[in-house]
Amino acid sequence: MTEPKHIESWLTDMDGVLMHEGVPIPGADAFIKKLRDSGKPFLVLTNNSIYTARDLHARLNRIGLEVPVENIWTSALATAKFVDSQRPNGTAYVIGEAGLTTALHEVGYILTDSDPDFVILGETRTYSFEALTKAIRLINEGARFIATNPDNTGPSHEGVLPATGSVAALITKATGKEPYFVGKPNPLMMRTGLNAIGAHSESSAMIGDRMDTDVLAGLEAGMRTFLVLTGLTAEADMDRFPFRPTKVVDSIANLVDLV
Repeated sequence: MTEPKHIESWLTDMDGVLMHEGVPIPGADAFIKKLRDSGKPFLVLTNNSIYTARDLHARLNRIGLEVPVENIWTSALATAKFVDSQRPNGTAYVIGEAGLTTALHEVGYILTDSDPDFVILGETRTYSFEALTKAIRLINEGARFIATNPDNTGPSHEGVLPATGSVAALITKATGKEPYFVGKPNPLMMRTGLNAIGAHSESSAMIGDRMDTDVLAGLEAGMRTFLVLTGLTAEADMDRFPFRPTKVVDSIANLVDLV
């Protein structure tokens, strides 16, 4: 059996790995600093499409995590890259926030509710019944249905919130059309991210706190995977899945020495 290649580049999830409800996880600052000092390519990933990379850079900076804008990769950026590769300079009806609309504008997309090429569903704090009705009618008229990520729920201080996956299910029920989900666990998000930093999957690692998105996406993209136990998946949950991470660690602090 051939020896695995040394890890030359790192991809890491954000929520549950680097921070939890706006508070940095101990060791996250040391990990990011070591990555930056090493000069190795890296990306901080999130399935959340609400914020632009600049917004996230500022949010991370406020809690002491220095992540450059170009090292942040969101499902919104991956979605914009995907539709641009499929239909350059196309049109889209978008339900989402600035993270998604800005990413689409930057690849030359026109946002319209008049005969769009795509209906693109992202995360938003205020899903409007009127906007969902418009999306359903446009899909029924032939627009292709894309969603930034399949997460069914998201966290809030009051408890869980319905997220993109749940709202996509509503649209699917009304139209009979399934969306193409770009974000994790779709390995496309990882591959486009790796391409953006000039990295190769066989010498890259993915760190995440969820078996069903982070570890699965890393596995399917051909990377080594590290599961941290500071987020959603507990060690007891792992046996429910038919696949395993390369390694399980308590937190990101245990991985600093691997950089």
